Amino acid sequence: MDVALELLDPLIFDKAYAWALPRPGSPAPAPGDLGNGSCSDQIGSSLLGAAAAAESAWPRDNIYRQIMSILVVTQLGATLLYLFFGALSYYFIFDRRLEHHPRFLEKQIRQEIKSSLSAVPFMNMLTLPWFLAEVRGKSLLYGDVSEYGYSWLLISTVLYMAFNDVGIYWIHRLEHHPSVYKYVHKPHHKWIVPTPWAALAFHPLDGYIQSIPYHLFAFICPIQRYLYLALFVAVQIWTILIHDGDMITGHWAEKFLNSPAHHTLHHMYFTVNYGQYFTWADSYFGSHRAPDPALDPLHDALRVMRAKGLVDDQGNPINKHKKE
Repeated sequence: MDVALELLDPLIFDKAYAWALPRPGSPAPAPGDLGNGSCSDQIGSSLLGAAAAAESAWPRDNIYRQIMSILVVTQLGATLLYLFFGALSYYFIFDRRLEHHPRFLEKQIRQEIKSSLSAVPFMNMLTLPWFLAEVRGKSLLYGDVSEYGYSWLLISTVLYMAFNDVGIYWIHRLEHHPSVYKYVHKPHHKWIVPTPWAALAFHPLDGYIQSIPYHLFAFICPIQRYLYLALFVAVQIWTILIHDGDMITGHWAEKFLNSPAHHTLHHMYFTVNYGQYFTWADSYFGSHRAPDPALDPLHDALRVMRAKGLVDDQGNPINKHKKE
């Protein structure tokens, strides 16, 4: 988040806060000042006076300004990421024949989007203390790569993914415990056959709890701040992609990568495939279920479509305008 503010402060926020909360008593060019000296001096004096006047009562390190800026950035960033990558995944990857599945809810996509967009502001409020602590220098984020060396960039990336994978596995699995599930995680499992729009359709507390490992890592292990931002954004995109309903199986990465096929089975069978990136935790702790073409929810969707006369026995669309 400190990277985001570093970029946006000079571009947007300095001007916005100067306009909304100008610093009292800021010097401005007096009318008589422009009558003395050369034209260039007058213009320079005018510009300097305007720059001096364009200062905010809240400097960049003001905690209230930082809070407001963080909330704006996280709200816009999370929403735009969700809408952009959700749309890409839905229109170019998701098999829309799954919308005919018997367990696909009426107006499900609208519900998923509404649930996601309504949860984002509350999740941002919950994560605010983590981002604020980063911006105020309380984390182990660092800027100069030479401080730890290039090899540490790779090591810290591996550690980040491993830490998140273990943490989210157990958080996710514990959320399925009967004493917790119905209060926190059940809303996300409303979507038995999810679409990419279900990626953020969480109870806000659920979304926040599962994000804790991402934030915690930066406070217990040094990580370069641009790398951290890139990894954090990648996680959000990955969360969208694993909800695309893809049941492609038999590929070489299937044994260790927690693919969309694995997560599709998680939504269908509830107590399998809790992992985030990889399958090793599920395999080790006995909750792994390998993707199987026979388990593809598309079979049931096509069965419904055949009954409605929408596809033939091979699953090909039937042109209703074609005369027999």
